[in-house]
Amino acid sequence: MKSDIKTLELLAPAKDYDTAVAAIRHGADAVYIGGPAFGARAAAGNSMADIARLCDYAHRFGVKVYVTLNTIIYDSELAEVRALVSEYYRIGVDALIVQDMALMQMALPPIALHASTQCDTRTPAKAAMLAAAGFSQIVVARELSLTELRDVAAAVPSVAIEAFVHGALCVCYSGDCQASYVTTGRSANRGECAQICRLAYDLVDGAGRVISASRHFLSLKDMCRLDHLQAMIDAGVSSFKIEGRLKDAGYVKNVVAAYSQALDNIVAASAGRYVRASSGRVAHNFEPDVAKSFNRGFTDYFLTGQRRRPGAIANFATPKWVGEGVATVLRRAGKRLEVKYIGSRRFANGDGIGYFDAQGRFCGVRINRAEADSVFLAQEAEVPKGAKLYRNADKEWLDTLSRRDEERKLRLDMELRAIGGDRGIALRLSDERGCKAEVAEWLPLTPADSAGQEQQRRRVLERLGNTIYCAGTIEDYVGNVFVAASVLTALRRRALESLERASRATYTYDYRRAPSPDFATPQTLTRHDNVANAAAAAFYRKHGTRVIERAIEVAQPTTASDVRVMTTRYCLRREMGACLLDKVGADTLPRELYLRAPIGDFRLDFDCRNCEMHLLRTTRLKEIHDK
Repeated sequence: MKSDIKTLELLAPAKDYDTAVAAIRHGADAVYIGGPAFGARAAAGNSMADIARLCDYAHRFGVKVYVTLNTIIYDSELAEVRALVSEYYRIGVDALIVQDMALMQMALPPIALHASTQCDTRTPAKAAMLAAAGFSQIVVARELSLTELRDVAAAVPSVAIEAFVHGALCVCYSGDCQASYVTTGRSANRGECAQICRLAYDLVDGAGRVISASRHFLSLKDMCRLDHLQAMIDAGVSSFKIEGRLKDAGYVKNVVAAYSQALDNIVAASAGRYVRASSGRVAHNFEPDVAKSFNRGFTDYFLTGQRRRPGAIANFATPKWVGEGVATVLRRAGKRLEVKYIGSRRFANGDGIGYFDAQGRFCGVRINRAEADSVFLAQEAEVPKGAKLYRNADKEWLDTLSRRDEERKLRLDMELRAIGGDRGIALRLSDERGCKAEVAEWLPLTPADSAGQEQQRRRVLERLGNTIYCAGTIEDYVGNVFVAASVLTALRRRALESLERASRATYTYDYRRAPSPDFATPQTLTRHDNVANAAAAAFYRKHGTRVIERAIEVAQPTTASDVRVMTTRYCLRREMGACLLDKVGADTLPRELYLRAPIGDFRLDFDCRNCEMHLLRTTRLKEIHDK
């Protein structure tokens, strides 16, 4: 009989062990982290020893550890990947997040596999193919609407659907971006993205004339779906993923705490329909506020399925964190700024502030001292008169986040009783994970000379110190007899050790799903499907693929013009109020548009039928200039 209770997982990023622990202590049900190699974030690798240590800590709360193995793999690396997977299985990793289908061909231990966002799952058909291949959790494309999410989830009812809820957005469909590789030689699918979408470009017409200069036309705001979690649950999402494996612990603490509280509220109001995927109660010393951590402005992206109003998705002004508008500059004298505050908030010593300079560039500087209506900067800065000052580093807030006084505790119920006709005592423990342990001590029980023995024993049993437990109910059936505090202390310690052994012995892993006996892969694959090795090609051919074009990273380099390097649901015309399907505004921009930057030029191709935009590397602007 299928349970009607739905388990909700908050999945947090971790660049290292300490950040992972911070995420767990602030409410994460699972963490994802990079290993020594192949983790799609070249700057966020971790040793096997640290991942093993993390598994041991996380599993005590029922928190899962997922390791990213989501780059494309070259033929020369297949043996190394196979060895890594075996080691991950040995140390207790719960699942691997993967992109390359070579793993489906390997003889691997039965570790669970999750389909990475780089698998570019946009359709029910793609999700069904991945489920049939043996994936137990599928990360869907960030661009999907609630309706599309519902359709994907309905197609794979036995597989968990994971969706991003917060953090940075790739302008391109993840896994299908070759722009970094063709311009810099750094492949996003190898964890080396050059982030050319964050650069400034000139918008140019077909004659080479500049329409708008030095704007960040491809730099999207950050995703924030804090207010849409219930709708996503209703659509079939069960794992809610926060982006940010390069973010610091302060960011992770704040954002994880915010989403954990939101999910807790949903669970509390669900009348038992929902439960969290892990155990333990969280306590921390701040009220989470996602607006206080790094962001480029927020968007819920395409979740509601509505055509977006202009300016809703991108931030043309800067790819940096602007922050909270606090004051305007009245005058500047050296390092001193005289300011007029906008509201009740004031700058404080040590705050970081930002401003747009006379050329429209966003700049930053730190405040040494703030007094009344003056701030004294750490160094001189060309801050224009009338410029708005933004606080993007709140010293007091950062100091609060840097404190390590948060905790996560498991409720522990205790029962103390006499055994063997008053010849000893037994202590039984049970925690919220469902783990139980019982230990006994044989000693004569004699009546006490004074009352209050039960209260004294309770005080001893409640002393759980630096353990991961907090006392719940304590039932004492021993009566008014004397038991030395040292005996109770030793009994409690032995019982906790036994409980920890029971926890490790009963921890449940999700193993790899068996593939369906027959399923079909697409007849034709292009370089956008990222087949980079013989094992992946063999997987596809076994299931019906006839034509396989190799990934751009292993194919012969091309110098041809008008090569498509990005496809995005984001549309620059729509963002600028010039959608070609709108009667009003379509003619405010020329039909032929290009983006120009020192790294190269791109032609914009607008596919209105599918409501998508393509970027094609081009030499046409150079040809126009040369003429």
